[in-house]
Amino acid sequence: MTHNALVIGASGGIGSALASVLESRGARVTRLSRRDDGLELTDPASVERLLGALDGPFETVLVATGALEPGGHRPEKALRQINAEALAAQFALNATGPALVLRHLPRLLPRDRPSRFAALSARVGSIGDNRLGGWHGYRAAKAALNQLVHGAAIELARSHHEAVCVVLHPGTVATRLTETHGAGHARVPAKAAAAHLLDVLDGLSPADTGGFFDWAGKPVPW
Repeated sequence: MTHNALVIGASGGIGSALASVLESRGARVTRLSRRDDGLELTDPASVERLLGALDGPFETVLVATGALEPGGHRPEKALRQINAEALAAQFALNATGPALVLRHLPRLLPRDRPSRFAALSARVGSIGDNRLGGWHGYRAAKAALNQLVHGAAIELARSHHEAVCVVLHPGTVATRLTETHGAGHARVPAKAAAAHLLDVLDGLSPADTGGFFDWAGKPVPW
């Protein structure tokens, strides 16, 4: 049986690598992105139009979107730098956008066989791991994404008994983002990071659904 995969954000560094690695492993990949397809996650009509046109089912669905500086707003280094516009931009892209994708999961995932969904989150979205503060909007938006996926996993488990629905931390991947914000961390090539993430996803079972895992398969605290 052909393994069908859907990668959202497939024109980005990690998304493109995820799609390529999936194809190298024999999957038939449907790629969607803002650059190539006009998929704008901050526009509900765009998400509805493009995802609503998909038939599926897809054994794997990946959301590889997100940005640290949406709208050009730099990460806050102090509380006095918080502003409503920047917070709204963070949540629109990093939490609400993926949530609009989650709306389509019950239809896009098969009910009669194993399936996988993962959204790329970030360790800085962990409340339990936050020891430095700062980056308030990005941290909060990723924490919101984690909660949204966790809630989706609970609902999906009632109808899709073999589904795995998780958030994944990819590590510090060699993309344009980490050229300026990856100081002090070893940067992993995008294709290697994608392979790590897919290996972790393949190794999870329905008992792990709703979890938060890093690129090495280790649970990340909420």
